[in-house]
Amino acid sequence: MADAQSTVDPSEVAKFEAMAAEWWDPTGKFKPLHMMNPVRLDYITSQIAAEFSRDLTDNLPFKGLRILDIGCGGGLLSEPMARLGAEVVGADAAERNIPVAQVHAEQSGLKIDYRHTTAEAMAEAGEQFDAMLNMEVVEHVASPIDYLTACHNLLRPGGLMIASTINRNPKSYMVAIVGAERVMRWLPVGTHDWRKFITPAELEELITRAGLRPVDKKGFVFNPITWTWSISSRDLSVNYVTASVRPA
Repeated sequence: MADAQSTVDPSEVAKFEAMAAEWWDPTGKFKPLHMMNPVRLDYITSQIAAEFSRDLTDNLPFKGLRILDIGCGGGLLSEPMARLGAEVVGADAAERNIPVAQVHAEQSGLKIDYRHTTAEAMAEAGEQFDAMLNMEVVEHVASPIDYLTACHNLLRPGGLMIASTINRNPKSYMVAIVGAERVMRWLPVGTHDWRKFITPAELEELITRAGLRPVDKKGFVFNPITWTWSISSRDLSVNYVTASVRPA
């Protein structure tokens, strides 16, 4: 759903439209996300719990929090947030992703508000959230600064944004483009454009320009020997994640 103010890149949306039916297949085109999801969730839940003083051992620890999963895809992160008690809105610019997410949520007995819309449209409508999951989206938009400004406007003062993306360097080209797309065939060739990858310093500058305050960053590191992902405080060379807040 694009409009004159949208930062949606139609060619990027088309890539994910073509893969929509495979979101919940752990051996399909989204295998990398399924493999990475446990470490993504560890980071997300720990950051939200710390920011809002929640105890993750409680029943429904995120009850009372309104969380936006922007670029929700098939709902791989929306569903865990709903299970933790949050009121979840899942939004995606790729229209075909929404019915896939809706059907899976219904089958799982979860109530999630899935919408085919954009960050800009939601911000213009005055929507606001306590926390936002902004995972692997910023490298696909037409204008990162305009997109992140819309994300800022979607957060309540004191709100938290978790944003992940891919670094831009020779290693990330070999791992994310050559390795993931051409060698392992985890993703169709052309899924990512290395020129759109963003370094941690660039993302921090963009986040700050958008009016948010960076508070944390970590790397997601894949071990090809153990075939597992882990969180690293030092290695942000390929996949990495940041946390930032909208000042109160």
